Amino acid sequence: MRAILLGVVASLFFATTFVLNRAMELSGGSWLYSASLRYLFMVPFLLVIVGMRRGLQPLWEEMKATPWQWGVWSFVGFGLFYAPLCFAAIYSPGWLIAGTWQVTIIAGSLLVPLFGQKIPYKGLLMSLLILAGVGLMQLHEAASVGMKEVLLGIGPIVVAAFAYPLGNRKMMAMTKGRIDAYQRVLGMTLASLPFWVLLAIIGFVTEGAPSSGQTLQSLLVALSSGIVATVLFFQATDLAKGNAQQLAVVEATQAGEVVFAVMLEMMLLSAPLPGLWSNVGMLLVIFGMVLHSYVSSLPQPKKTSLF
Repeated sequence: MRAILLGVVASLFFATTFVLNRAMELSGGSWLYSASLRYLFMVPFLLVIVGMRRGLQPLWEEMKATPWQWGVWSFVGFGLFYAPLCFAAIYSPGWLIAGTWQVTIIAGSLLVPLFGQKIPYKGLLMSLLILAGVGLMQLHEAASVGMKEVLLGIGPIVVAAFAYPLGNRKMMAMTKGRIDAYQRVLGMTLASLPFWVLLAIIGFVTEGAPSSGQTLQSLLVALSSGIVATVLFFQATDLAKGNAQQLAVVEATQAGEVVFAVMLEMMLLSAPLPGLWSNVGMLLVIFGMVLHSYVSSLPQPKKTSLF
């Protein structure tokens, strides 16, 4: 239950990403800065947090032992996750990005064969129920989206939806509990820094310096989504590791991002009130999450360690 609660709270802070990225795009900010500034801003905060917890030296030893693996899976888990989300904000509103992002629920279940376990089909059915609710929420709005928005807006999100759980799980499998969630987030941020610096340089050359508004909003995203949400989510997956079905439940809690994104867009971007089908979809999402949690609490057959 604690892992599920952490996942839900993380989904609230993650939802700010979709809304603020869309706000930055609407105000003329470049997606290159929206992506890179978040992770550049995260570094000093994480260094202080991990340093106060006396975790810098163990993290350094861990990264020094397998530098290439850290680089590759950090790029997958962070680079191929967040850069596509920011790019998608050019073509899609926050609600559509948040809704499409729920593909990660299915992706998390489909990835378990890579870690030596069978796909948790019962949990996968509950995930499909959640996605059906997401589809209802977006039914009216999606009808007005053109083919260009579908290809350039939704396509990158699908890539991100698979990259994020894959990178996270690979890092958990590689570190085997030797470092905590704070250390892992810092390590993956540091290991992916060359990519973010490159994006920032490209942004400076092509767009000039970022505006003060985009810089401030990127800082808010770094704190709310990059620090708070990511650490909470990683803590939740740490609690569920070793059980593919429990891990699928934690990842399913991210469906809450859709509900939170709708609420935040209404408050911050003056989005219209959701219609009937959107409200039905929200209820279906919540119902699916409850069923997902119930199925995970049923007695399970003898487990084989995921990691």
